[in-house]
Amino acid sequence: MSNSSGINGPAIFVAQYISDEAPFNTLEGIAEWAARLGYKGIQIPVDERLINIQRAADDLSYCSALLDTLKRYDIQLTELSTHLQGQLIAVHPAYDILFDGFAPQDVRGDPPRREAWARNILFMAAKASKNLGLKAHATFSGALLWPYLYPWPQRPQSLVEKGFEELGTRWKPILDAFDEAGVDLCYEIHPGEDLHDGVSFERFLNAVNGHRRACILYDPSHFILQQLDYLRFVDIYHERIRIFHVKDAEFVPNGRQGVYGGYDSWTERAGRFRALGDGQVQFKGIFTRLIQHGYCGWAVLESECAFKDKMVCAEEGAAFIASHLFPLAKTSFDDFAGSGISDDQVSRILGIS
Repeated sequence: MSNSSGINGPAIFVAQYISDEAPFNTLEGIAEWAARLGYKGIQIPVDERLINIQRAADDLSYCSALLDTLKRYDIQLTELSTHLQGQLIAVHPAYDILFDGFAPQDVRGDPPRREAWARNILFMAAKASKNLGLKAHATFSGALLWPYLYPWPQRPQSLVEKGFEELGTRWKPILDAFDEAGVDLCYEIHPGEDLHDGVSFERFLNAVNGHRRACILYDPSHFILQQLDYLRFVDIYHERIRIFHVKDAEFVPNGRQGVYGGYDSWTERAGRFRALGDGQVQFKGIFTRLIQHGYCGWAVLESECAFKDKMVCAEEGAAFIASHLFPLAKTSFDDFAGSGISDDQVSRILGIS
C-alpha cells in the first residue's frame, strides 16, 4: 500500500522469523504468511533459504522469478539486508569469537578471510539490489571502537580518529559499488556499532568524504535506550534517512540501573524493546516528521519484544503501521478565512510605496 504521503507500508523485516520449519524456510512460505497478516512488503536478509545472492547478482531471470513469487501474494520486496555480513567488515579482536558464528565455517578463526568473505557478499548485494529494482539496502557498520565507548581508561583522541579512518577505508569501496548500482547503503544506527548515534554517523561521513550513498536506517527504539531525542534526529538527518524500522522500546530507570543495564537480561534491563504500542516511542510524531520531510520509503516492522511472542507482534504490527499512514494535507486548514488581498495591497499594509 502506498498513500499520497509517499510512505509505503505496512512491511515486515523477516530476519527474526526465518527458521528451518515451514512456512518460514522458503521465500514463498514467508510471502504467503506475511500477506495473510496484511503486509504489503517484506525486507529480507541475505540468507540462502530466501535468496541466492550470487545468482541475484548475476542472473536477471532469477531476479524476475523471485519477484514473481512475491507478486503472486501481492507482496513487494522492500530491501535486502546484510546486517550480519556488515558487522564482519569491522570486528574488534575482543569480539572475534562471538562474531565468528556469522560467517561460514571455512573462514572462522581467520579475521582477514572472514572480512573478505563479508565484503564480497556486500558487493554482490549491491548488484542484486540493482537487478531487483531496489533503491536502498540495510546493513551494520561493524565496530572497531565499541570497547572504548566509555572514556575510561583515558583514551588518546588519535584512537578515535584512527578507528574512523580505518572504518572509512574499509567501507569506501563498498559504498562506491552501491553508488555504481544506484542504491543507497543504509547503516542501522545501533548500539554495538561504531555508527550508533548522530555524532558517530557524522564522524563516519567525514571519513568517507560525505559519500552520497552513506545513508541511515532509522530505528527509534535504539534511541530510546540511549535517551537520545529521536524526533529531533529525524529533523537533523532526514536527508540521509532511506529506511525506517518501526520498533518500540521503553526506558524505565530505577535506583539500581540505568542506560548501561548492569549486565541484566533483556527482560530485566531498564531499556528494553517492546511490541508496537507497548513502549514509549511517539510514532505519531515520527510519521508526521518523516512525511513532512518527504520520506518516501517503507515503514517496516522489526519485532524484538522482550515479552510478547513474536508471532503476536507480527499479527498486530500490520494494522498498527497502517493506522499511522496518512495523506499529506494539500491545502491549509485556514484557507476558508483567506483575505484575498493583492500584492499591491500587501505593499500598502507594510507602508511600502
